[in-house]
Amino acid sequence: MTEAGDAGAAGPARGAADVEDTGRAGGAAGVPGSEGVPGSEGVPGSEGVPGSEGVPGSEGAGPAAEHPGPPEIRAVGEQALLVEVAGAAEVGALYAWLRERQAVGELPAVEEIVPAARTVLLDGVADVPALAALLRAARPTAATAAPGPLVEVPTVYDGADLAEVAGLWGVSPEAAVRIHTAPEYVVAFCGFAPGFGYLTGLPEQYAVPRHATPRSSVPPGSVALAGPYTGVYPRSSPGGWQLLGRTGLPLWDAAREPAALLAPGVRVRFTAVRGDRD
Repeated sequence: MTEAGDAGAAGPARGAADVEDTGRAGGAAGVPGSEGVPGSEGVPGSEGVPGSEGVPGSEGAGPAAEHPGPPEIRAVGEQALLVEVAGAAEVGALYAWLRERQAVGELPAVEEIVPAARTVLLDGVADVPALAALLRAARPTAATAAPGPLVEVPTVYDGADLAEVAGLWGVSPEAAVRIHTAPEYVVAFCGFAPGFGYLTGLPEQYAVPRHATPRSSVPPGSVALAGPYTGVYPRSSPGGWQLLGRTGLPLWDAAREPAALLAPGVRVRFTAVRGDRD
């Protein structure tokens, strides 16, 4: 796991009192698949399969605590902070709060804000002590976060694992499609590959295991499940998630801002469409 750093990194941030120093993060901000994604692609040796997307721990995907405690804040080198919280819901609330503060000029200068499964990395911090103090006092909750933009993902539900997932859920394939299209999802964080978002929102009783042996190639646009997460493969790659269907949406476009269609905080609805509309 690359959330906390390596032994040869820079020392503690100057003046960041009460902030534990962990060295420079092993996965630099902005490198897809490296920040805080346990088992992610981009981490050599991940299940022995280069590009195997992994599934961050599912226990962090539940609802946020009504009165969350203070986050654990660690200095990462001299110009970054790593904030550790209970799980994905708390990450989402903190990330939304930070972006809102940044938009109105109430956040000390930060170059990047990178959410992961249970952490938020703030890199390129101009005033580490001031930001650390602000984070220690922050108590954001999902209820106070402004909703992100909504993206509709038209999906042809003809995936190779649809019948298997339906069997795990004890329903017909048609009912499995209805189950998957019912929730509104939120992109908790990105990793594995450029444009690959880890989406939360599926009720926890529908969590499914990854394949024991990953496929050598998953088609681009594949809509898939693993653990508590839904993901959409932006490009062809190895992968072990359960394939439900496919979409033709362009998930990654370097000329677009942001380049990832499914960026952190974005709300997502999957809609079932016929194959001839893809």
